Amino acid sequence: MSTAKQKLYIFDTTLRDGEQSPGCSMNLKEKLLVAEQLELLNVDIIEAGFAASSPGDFESVREVARRTKKAAVATLCRCLAKDIDVGWQAVREAKRPCLHLFLATSPLHMQYKLKMSPEAVYEQAVAMVTHARKLCPEVEFSCEDASRSEPDFLHRVVEGVIRAGAKVVNLPDTVGYAMPEQYAAMIRSVLARVPNAGEAILSVHCHNDLGLAVANSLAAVQAGARQVECALNGIGERAGNAALEEIVMALRTRPDCFAVATEVDATRLYNASRCVISATGSRIQANKAIVGENAFAHEAGIHQHGVMAHAGTYEIMTPESIGVPRNRMVLGKHSGRHAFESRLQDLGFHCEAARIQELFAEFKVLADRKKTVSDADIEALARGSAGRDEEHVKLERFVVQSGNDIPATCTIALQKEGQTARHSATGDGPIDAAFKAIEGILGFTLALEAFTLSSVTGGEDAQGEASVKVRRGERIYNGHGLSTDVVEASIKAYLSAVNALLSDEKK
Repeated sequence: MSTAKQKLYIFDTTLRDGEQSPGCSMNLKEKLLVAEQLELLNVDIIEAGFAASSPGDFESVREVARRTKKAAVATLCRCLAKDIDVGWQAVREAKRPCLHLFLATSPLHMQYKLKMSPEAVYEQAVAMVTHARKLCPEVEFSCEDASRSEPDFLHRVVEGVIRAGAKVVNLPDTVGYAMPEQYAAMIRSVLARVPNAGEAILSVHCHNDLGLAVANSLAAVQAGARQVECALNGIGERAGNAALEEIVMALRTRPDCFAVATEVDATRLYNASRCVISATGSRIQANKAIVGENAFAHEAGIHQHGVMAHAGTYEIMTPESIGVPRNRMVLGKHSGRHAFESRLQDLGFHCEAARIQELFAEFKVLADRKKTVSDADIEALARGSAGRDEEHVKLERFVVQSGNDIPATCTIALQKEGQTARHSATGDGPIDAAFKAIEGILGFTLALEAFTLSSVTGGEDAQGEASVKVRRGERIYNGHGLSTDVVEASIKAYLSAVNALLSDEKK
């Protein structure tokens, strides 16, 4: 960060608001993996969850708090003493614990959701910030639906919670309603009219309902906000949050427009983005800004000619600036463990010895199938292994028979409780048949909520990366699988979800 610029704090809410996005739920191991990437990114605050919402969320917040070494760890709390007390128990072991309180301040929310008068809202906000400050040195208060709040009332609440001890005051565009200039004007108004506004950091949290989350966040920064709340890949409620990677790269690419800079390590953005994709099973569109597959692709002839002549003609940032791997080292079946471990570290994966040995064994199996193993292959292996649950069921072998004029059939053998179990099933294609054969062994059926299959790299020997979401009752489980055989990748993904389910039930 330039010494001439003020610091902009990055508050990441991937693990809280991001996980609330439909289909983006993560188990504890997946959350810890994402938290590890956020630490490598050097974000300032990790909002690890909503501790009071469920025992599972409490556990995940507490574990992230225990393991995070640099960033502050926050948990969201309603303006209720019981939420705040539970939240404090979850984050108290963090190096820098933070309680993030919220209460709506717009007439619409106060009347229809809270059924409270403005005076009651003000009194509760001040009382609960006071209570939280007795427990925790860092307290943030969010005026939910701030962009639709009455200015005079908003100013009064901001002044009151700062006086009560809030170090950060967040002014969210909760439903993505604001226009950039309107939102910037709100920030300027608070800074000008709230007497003690300079005693706290003003933060913004923008949603993307009208596609303006990043634009609104950047407009607020230009108006004086000094913290942005955002999520990797822009995941979050409804249309999502402001995308962390877009905020960071906008500031880096256009320093002439901003008096601030972040301390985020932008070269980690690509790996962090891919980690979230793997953890949630939620892929991003190819033309997604910064981290999409086409973000640095040039197909038009005139564009290709321009980039070859001078990259700046059509590239305002380089792939290397966000950490897109460039296959600097070609690995194959004769490569040794040292070279493999070195490449893992170059790609941002710092693993314990036992896990490196496990990954190296998987790499050797892959190298026997492929002539060369790319960075993307290694990255996919590392991501796929990191969040893996205990293997209650494990694939031994499978045989499929399929054609355009015969029913697809799959026979599967699984190791289950130390025994080999087999089952055959037919289905609408070999993958459907395989899933039904697995269910025949398990003795119960699962609802398949989502299934995606993509290629990790190009070429005929590319690995297929499969992701599934399955539902049993009210719980959804994610699974991921890798193989040069797409049917095998799909089976591994399904078994990954099944093992997550069985681990959950065992607990």
